[in-house]
Amino acid sequence: MTTDQHGLAMSGASGAAARHYDQAIDELLHFRAEVDAEAAAALADSPGFPMGHVLAAYLDLLTTEAAGARAARARFESFRRQADESSLLPRERAHVAAVRALLDGDLTTCGALLAEISVAHPRDALALAVGHQLDFFTGDARSLRDRIGGALTAWHEDDRHFGHLLGMYAFGLEEAGHYDRSEQVGLRAVELNPRDVWGIHAVVHTYEMQGRFGEGVRYLDARLDDWSTGTFFNVHTWWHYALYALESGDTRRALEVHDAVLAGGRTSMELLDAAALLWRLLLEGSGRHERWQALADAWPPLVAEPFYAFNDVHAVMSYVGAGRFEEAERLVASREAYTRESRPGVTNVAMTLRVGLPVCRALVAYGRGDFAAVVDLLHPIRHRVNELGGSHAQRDAVQKTLLEAALRDGRHELARTLVSERISVRPCSPFNWLKQAAVADGLGDRAAAAVARGKATTLIAGA
Repeated sequence: MTTDQHGLAMSGASGAAARHYDQAIDELLHFRAEVDAEAAAALADSPGFPMGHVLAAYLDLLTTEAAGARAARARFESFRRQADESSLLPRERAHVAAVRALLDGDLTTCGALLAEISVAHPRDALALAVGHQLDFFTGDARSLRDRIGGALTAWHEDDRHFGHLLGMYAFGLEEAGHYDRSEQVGLRAVELNPRDVWGIHAVVHTYEMQGRFGEGVRYLDARLDDWSTGTFFNVHTWWHYALYALESGDTRRALEVHDAVLAGGRTSMELLDAAALLWRLLLEGSGRHERWQALADAWPPLVAEPFYAFNDVHAVMSYVGAGRFEEAERLVASREAYTRESRPGVTNVAMTLRVGLPVCRALVAYGRGDFAAVVDLLHPIRHRVNELGGSHAQRDAVQKTLLEAALRDGRHELARTLVSERISVRPCSPFNWLKQAAVADGLGDRAAAAVARGKATTLIAGA
């Protein structure tokens, strides 16, 4: 019997395998690609190591791609056939149950099982990290906050990964709207570990949600060496950098970031970041260009079968941006057929039916210029878009699509309401004031429009 670096017992692992497992957890919390090699090394040394197999399965499943899920299923079922599950430790059996739920597509049950593990074993870093990602995938802000918050008192500042827990907690606080506390906790996380990219990411989100784009750029610039290379999360952080540029009206800089970093992505995560950036530019009148074609070319193998509605939405953005409406409509039709099949317990079915399909249909309608249909599709679901997963910042592309469609369809009172909501939350956002100006123009109030534009200009200059 061995123990991991946080004092938890593990069966079936040699000392070397346990060391590889501990290092894999460290790599995972740093979002470094080396996690795969360390996980493989643990199993190469101890092929029957239960937590090694659990870790490997989670890594494949967290890709949000069907190919990763297939690989995980094949390997994990092979492990289960050879293992005597009755001899596993209770925590290991609980993880096996959580993996099985995730393999079945039941993100909700898996998240609940991991929460039970965290109650019994609050120092199980793997349960906390995977559960945190599942809360992110399902858009569950309360769990993003409380899953980590409920474990924090079992950790101490001198623990190797205490800072990483603070980074996760900061992100949960931000998604739950506790911006002052999120900034405080996130800054402390990065102080403890400057290369905690998730902690940096939490601070960046906090500034984004408050419209503090100037501070966000300066924060990222000051820590460029800590986040911009060496992880599979650096592309996403560059995406945030580009969002700050867009907020300040610097389209050229945003496109430079796209061309230097986001273009040429191959994973779903990389492609959706590029699509989300280009879609925001499309909403502001940017013409279709070759950047969209490359994205549209890359998506088909990743969305060939239903797996995660959040990815489907960004694939449809890419097809529409490239003017390839037939591909977009084929994807929508395939998801419509998918939701008619009996798939009890599969989280993605409800996600697709309740939010994914309406959003995808609205994106197609927007590309075709049917702005009335966009409003009719998106307005009824605007308060449950979180069910699609992702963060507030990512889902804002949907809210911006609704707002722009309302403006273009002449629904000025609705647009006024939507902009008022945005300004009330983020009064220092130039984007929001420019949309206020557009609303005032639509209502024929030239003086109010001039004041709003002046406010946006002042905010940009001040930042």
